[in-house]
Amino acid sequence: MSTLTIKEMIAKRVAMEIKEGTIVNLGIGIPTMVANYIPENKSVYLHTENGLLGVGPSPEKGKEDPEIINAGKLPVTAQKGAAYFSSSESFAMIRGGHIDTVVLGALQVSETGDLANWAVPGKDILGVGGAMDLVVGAKEVIIATQHCKEGNPKIVNHCDIPLTAQGVVSTLISEYAVFRFKDNEMILEELDKGCTIEKLKEITPANFIISPSLKAYSVE
Repeated sequence: MSTLTIKEMIAKRVAMEIKEGTIVNLGIGIPTMVANYIPENKSVYLHTENGLLGVGPSPEKGKEDPEIINAGKLPVTAQKGAAYFSSSESFAMIRGGHIDTVVLGALQVSETGDLANWAVPGKDILGVGGAMDLVVGAKEVIIATQHCKEGNPKIVNHCDIPLTAQGVVSTLISEYAVFRFKDNEMILEELDKGCTIEKLKEITPANFIISPSLKAYSVE
């Protein structure tokens, strides 16, 4: 039996999606944890928008360097050969289409791949951050999120909170399922063995298609 928490399980499954030799930006929350599950023998270049290419796994407790942090202000490590640069240069990489994959969390995702992840109704809005630039500039957008929040589904027919961007999501990974988005349709590709299609539909207002090659969700 896996000893991973739900968030760790999602992060580990996302790490399996990361392709060899790609430049990947990890957002805050669950995406940050992905760095801890990328195999040592896989060559991946992790990018953080505050100016570091070559992010490594989280540092051991007591060995944090306060000057090496990610965009979420969490301590990270730098791999051998890592490069440091200004935030403006970092965003030039993003806007110039040089980021292969971005992994972000979500408040809502629609059945057509619309993403809302920057403004919570009724709460203070501090700013958009880099999410809009990232989802438009990256070649692939992976959403790492728990399926529901406080019992409320996050995968919906239509987003009813401010959008980050329309139709940008490539893949969504929750603790129950893996969905792919293609031609404005959401396709269920993997399902956790402890979850049925009926249960998944109960917690997923969005309409989705079941892949004819549906597989069991696994992090092994």
